[in-house]
Amino acid sequence: MRTVFVSALLLQLLGTSFCQFPRPCANSEGLRTKECCPVWDGDGSACGAMSGRGFCNEVLVSDEPHGPQYPHRGIDDRERWPLAFFNRTCHCAGNYGGFNCGECRFGYWGSNCAEYRESVRRNIMTMSTAEQQKFVSYLNLAKNTVSRDYVISTATRAEMGENGENPMFSEINTYDLFVWMHYYVSRDAFLGGPGNVWTDIDFAHESAAFLPWHRVFLLHWENEIRKLTGDFNFTLPYWDWRDAQSCEVCTDALMGGRSSLTPNIISPGSVFSSWKVICTQPEEYNSREALCNGTGEGPLLRNPGNHDRSRIPRLPTRADVDFTVGLTEYETGTMDRFSNLSFRNVLEGFASPETGMAVRGQSTMHNALHVFMNGTMSSVQGSANDPIFLLHHAFIDSIFERWLRTHMPLRASYPFANAAIGHNDGYYMVPFMPLFRNGEYFLSNKALGFEYAYLLDPGQRFVQEFLTPYLEQAQQIWQWLLGAGILGALITAVLAAVIVVSRRKWKRNQRRKRASSYGERQPLLQSSSEEGSASYQTTL
Repeated sequence: MRTVFVSALLLQLLGTSFCQFPRPCANSEGLRTKECCPVWDGDGSACGAMSGRGFCNEVLVSDEPHGPQYPHRGIDDRERWPLAFFNRTCHCAGNYGGFNCGECRFGYWGSNCAEYRESVRRNIMTMSTAEQQKFVSYLNLAKNTVSRDYVISTATRAEMGENGENPMFSEINTYDLFVWMHYYVSRDAFLGGPGNVWTDIDFAHESAAFLPWHRVFLLHWENEIRKLTGDFNFTLPYWDWRDAQSCEVCTDALMGGRSSLTPNIISPGSVFSSWKVICTQPEEYNSREALCNGTGEGPLLRNPGNHDRSRIPRLPTRADVDFTVGLTEYETGTMDRFSNLSFRNVLEGFASPETGMAVRGQSTMHNALHVFMNGTMSSVQGSANDPIFLLHHAFIDSIFERWLRTHMPLRASYPFANAAIGHNDGYYMVPFMPLFRNGEYFLSNKALGFEYAYLLDPGQRFVQEFLTPYLEQAQQIWQWLLGAGILGALITAVLAAVIVVSRRKWKRNQRRKRASSYGERQPLLQSSSEEGSASYQTTL
């Protein structure tokens, strides 16, 4: 009962959530007024203004020019995000965050968001079986729990009416919400009419925002799992795939093994075998000029290793990662998939991790792992359906962190203008609310409250990867251990008392026997030290 109360209290302190579309704004009134400044229940004011948490402000978007990859203007809801939907949102002060300023910024805790706390993301292969099972159960819970705080849009803004008279939003579970967001940020742009789309557009891939966007994506994921489960020590694990020869996380105990009957689906022994994927049919959406509406579309597909070997000759190695981290420029040239000697482009997988030069017809680094899985993970828009996505991107983020610590770049190193649409420093990330600019997350995770176990110094790493799991297990069963210890002590005390009493009785009996057997001969024992000693030892 106490645990439930504490969890409920923490949820109350954290308030509502991040991301789009906040339930309080997903209605005709929100669309008509173009205002998304929900009330914070803590003081009953919009954005918690009465408590100084935040204020409802005009949204100022960047007007810096983007690159030529996307030549259109004013036809896509994601352009100049979020103005197609809202032009007034909550602007949070200090360490406050959330779409109504009812939460804390990443890394901060407490009712006043004044407590900084750093969490450690760990290698899933070094976690205990109990910890691995807990992670899997959390994912399954998220897949089967309708999101409390937000919904998805099932139509474009134009389809909802000029004054929002036809709002089209839908419920979605917590896991699929993030799948849908990854789809939405990378989908093709509708140009008008079925099948008429622009494919060379992506607000989270193939340019500078690839790493900052996915960093925020993971932080939100972590935050939602914590609130859903009440486990505020939870962190996303990572899979260190350097020099991997196979998919070592593809077991029923972890991310799901291969089915013996149908090798391209998950084994029935895994909880993921019952999952239905969403947003995996981009061609169909384009042909109908419709958005993915979150409807289940079939089982999770995966067939690791049975991919096109000419496209991916091998998985990334430690040498590949070291070379990539050694590149000094974050972004170069056209700042897209054709950039040479660009850290971002090599890590994303459009350039060689041996030369740094862009390559066509091959996938390296990040992209290589997606294609290697040979299934749902291999399609950009639907890839987040596979839970391996989280493990993979957590490790990609750790490499980004290594690069940031190695080179300590200034924010000016991030493209201010002329990157692909949505990727400039000042552009707000699609589709997050509250709003985050790309350049704000071009910084070390030390300011965001998380760390990676393998980046710690040796002493810290030993504690996190070897000592911490045992301490956590002991913490989970401390009551049982305490009870067992007390019971053991009681049993020991009783046995000791029985032994002492028995021994005293035995000694008395032995003395009586000697007295009756020897009588007046007893002094003779004292006259012979050898006989007395031997008898004494025997008696004892």
